Amino acid sequence: MDEKDIQVLIDGTVNYFHRVVDKSTEVGTPYLADHAEVVVSDFTGIIGISGARRGSIYFTAPSAMLSHILLKQGETDRSPDLMADIVGEVANTISGNARRAFGQEFMISVPTVLQGLAARQKLSLADRAFVIPISWKQYRAALVVSLT
Repeated sequence: MDEKDIQVLIDGTVNYFHRVVDKSTEVGTPYLADHAEVVVSDFTGIIGISGARRGSIYFTAPSAMLSHILLKQGETDRSPDLMADIVGEVANTISGNARRAFGQEFMISVPTVLQGLAARQKLSLADRAFVIPISWKQYRAALVVSLT
């Protein structure tokens, strides 16, 4: 992945949050993850990538942030199942937008959603994994791009 590819994912992330949440969402400077570092929060939506590139893209966020997003969308039920749906939707939308930009050889799976530390045990990162920090209100989330 080069800088231009990372920018496609950043733009997709910004567009999603500005459209769904509000314009106050900020995307921080991407950084290269330490190979031993697996960034996870309360809920993690994982998209498997195959084709010309292999690996995964995942979005991870704290339950308080997901609950607030549901509230912002007018949802009164903020159950763990709905938080899992939201985290999967974010990962799927961002990956789907990337597929349009990268072409048909960038194949994406349906989202897999994991809760809590189970994600840490199931995720393995490529040698070059990028973490894209996301901030909204007082919440911190991340989009992690781990592709070869």
